[in-house]
Amino acid sequence: MQKKLWLSLLLVASLWGAGLAQMNQIKFEEYKLDNGLQVILHQDKSTPIVAVTVMYHVGSKNEKPDRTGFAHFFEHLLFEGSENIDRGEFDKYVTNAGGTLNANTTWDRTFYYEILPANQMDLGLWLESERMLHAKVDEKGIETQREVVKEERRQRIDNQPYGSLLQEIFSHAFHEHPYRWPVIGSMEDLEAATEEDYKTFYETYYVPNNAILSIAGDIDITQAKKSIEKYFGGIPKGTRPINRPDIKEPPLGKEVRDTIYDNIQLPAVIQAYRIPAQNTDDFYAVSMLSTLLSDGESSRLYRALVDEQQKALAAANVPLPTEDPGLTVSFGIANVGVNVQELEDAMDAEIAKVQNELISEKEFQKLRNKVENDFVTANSRVVGIAESLANYKMYFGDANLINTELDRYLSVTREDIREAARKYLSKKNRVSLHYLPKPTQP
Repeated sequence: MQKKLWLSLLLVASLWGAGLAQMNQIKFEEYKLDNGLQVILHQDKSTPIVAVTVMYHVGSKNEKPDRTGFAHFFEHLLFEGSENIDRGEFDKYVTNAGGTLNANTTWDRTFYYEILPANQMDLGLWLESERMLHAKVDEKGIETQREVVKEERRQRIDNQPYGSLLQEIFSHAFHEHPYRWPVIGSMEDLEAATEEDYKTFYETYYVPNNAILSIAGDIDITQAKKSIEKYFGGIPKGTRPINRPDIKEPPLGKEVRDTIYDNIQLPAVIQAYRIPAQNTDDFYAVSMLSTLLSDGESSRLYRALVDEQQKALAAANVPLPTEDPGLTVSFGIANVGVNVQELEDAMDAEIAKVQNELISEKEFQKLRNKVENDFVTANSRVVGIAESLANYKMYFGDANLINTELDRYLSVTREDIREAARKYLSKKNRVSLHYLPKPTQP
């Protein structure tokens, strides 16, 4: 009980202290080991905790078309254990030390982290070095995690209302780029894969020259460097060629429409628009446009469709930042008695407004305040700082974007937002899906 109370106090203190620290420039050091591992260190003495994180430049887009789901599968598999960690014991090392751990996978990268008391930094380094060098990639672990992924798919996609939404959107919007298959992949591909397939994937992508070790928190920089060399310096550099797809998806050219029947009670309208990749000038305008349309109950889509017209129970627009050109998604869940075409027309009317009218100065200032607050909040914890530093380094080669990226957002003008709406939120650049309840069977 005392350990849990102490950990809770640490976490609360970290949120408070890191939030204040974020008002200032984030200082960090970065260097590279001989084996190619990029290292980024950020010292924050405000609370006695540390985030040890490793980001691998591998996501679903690096997979082969007949072996999808590998990146997400390895997110699970690499918690199985290693030559020096018994099967199923990985997380116990962290929880017994009073910390937490997790991982996540996207289309472009996989991210692992441990949040630990500051005096347990070496524990996090040892665990991540074991994951990188000695992970158990064997038939027993593979079979165990296959069942885990199957159950996850059943819970999140197959048996979840609107659970297939992202899968349907991306498969309709992309026909050549590997974004066309879902991050969770195909169970048929995972079943068909051999133990050798899995070992090859591990030896190709989970190597120091395809990773960034990012540490933030209460650390001594000199000592941290010694520990990093101890645990990671001897890991061999990967030698297998890494698949970096360079596929440029052709323009849609026209609206793609379809109807999806799902296990749902209320119909929905989904509109997915192609948008540019992260770190392009237009992306910042599109991102701010999305915030204008749907961030909060006072946003345009929510206010118009839910509050005023009462045509939807929920409405939003979400940009999906990706390394290559991706999507921004608008959706509305129809209110009782409202048909999907009526809801779609109402959504289109709101898009037309931002295409034809400049937003007011008052609304624009509110938008800027919201974007600034979101940016600060995203980096209000040590693990958030570590992840942001790794993201900027991995995708753009410049970790210092953590200190300058906000300026790109705040340089967007009202005219830029209107132009982004005209350029990207056009019918010939979108996928429109009507989600309808499955017909009842007699």
